[in-house]
Amino acid sequence: MTDITPHGSQPAKLGHSPVADVPHVLRATDTNPKAAKRAERQVASMFLLSIILVIAFIVCYVTIDKDTVVYIPVFGEVALLTIMLGLTSGLSILLIGAGAIQWAKKLMPDVEVVQMRHEMASPADATAEAAANYERGKEESGFARYPIIRRTLIGAMALFPIPALFLLRDLWSGGLSGKASPDEILSHTLWRKGERIVVDETYQPIKPEDLPVGGLVSAVPANLMEEQELSGNLDARGKAAIILVRMDPTEIVAQQGDGWDYQGIVAYSKICTHVGCPIALYEQRTHHLLCPCHQSTFDLANAGAVVFGPAARNMPQLPIGVDNEGYLVALDDFAQPVGPSFWERG
Repeated sequence: MTDITPHGSQPAKLGHSPVADVPHVLRATDTNPKAAKRAERQVASMFLLSIILVIAFIVCYVTIDKDTVVYIPVFGEVALLTIMLGLTSGLSILLIGAGAIQWAKKLMPDVEVVQMRHEMASPADATAEAAANYERGKEESGFARYPIIRRTLIGAMALFPIPALFLLRDLWSGGLSGKASPDEILSHTLWRKGERIVVDETYQPIKPEDLPVGGLVSAVPANLMEEQELSGNLDARGKAAIILVRMDPTEIVAQQGDGWDYQGIVAYSKICTHVGCPIALYEQRTHHLLCPCHQSTFDLANAGAVVFGPAARNMPQLPIGVDNEGYLVALDDFAQPVGPSFWERG
């Protein structure tokens, strides 16, 4: 039988409710040692399964190819690696939580305490009393009494951060499978020398005379549709999307390379260098391009320089010209990686 008497409280005993004159119903684990042992095994099993799932997470991360897809009704084709990493890491966390709840409900003391109101100022011995209550709570929690629970919980909690470490590792490296780092991926797009510039969605090639002064066109490389069909995703579109803007050539102050416009037509990435929002809000009079997410503003007449907002890098510019049929084409890839900045970038 356990007595708990906090400062200013009435004594409470296991099996008795001081709140109302109603008998407190004991749990099976309070009266039946077999039930207590069974609950102990259940909690330990949950912590052990959490450990196994973390190991399974690592195995899936290393062995499953990122391009392998499976068909799931309603969702369609989904990457198998994404599903397995989500299931293993999610279930490992769930089992730690479920095990802790089962431990508290079945094995920790089931005692009700009534604490009477008292003055806000603590008596001199309050600190010592609080420390004594802490030691008592630690003892009654059974952390020392149930070694199998203690060991499996420590093991589960020790392995718990591993999935996060693997995922964070991908932010600055290619991971265990030797994949390209984000910096390598974002440093190259579909733009190549001679690649035609076409209108986004319609895929119609563009001639300089199609774009009046002050006009703006959202465009992509001509080979984008083929690439999307091969890869099955929109990654290439996200990196290669551009805007074409035409201004008076005399108003161009600076560019990211010599002669990168064609008769006043300039091409810039459509992806903001702050957090990657798509941009198409153009002010003809000032030649400013405004990001709708966080109001970063870029001067397209001055090498895409940042003139306002949180963005830290110029908008990447694409060098352009015309082919032998008079259509606008890229002369090379972007001069700098597209998309938001991160620690691998200068």
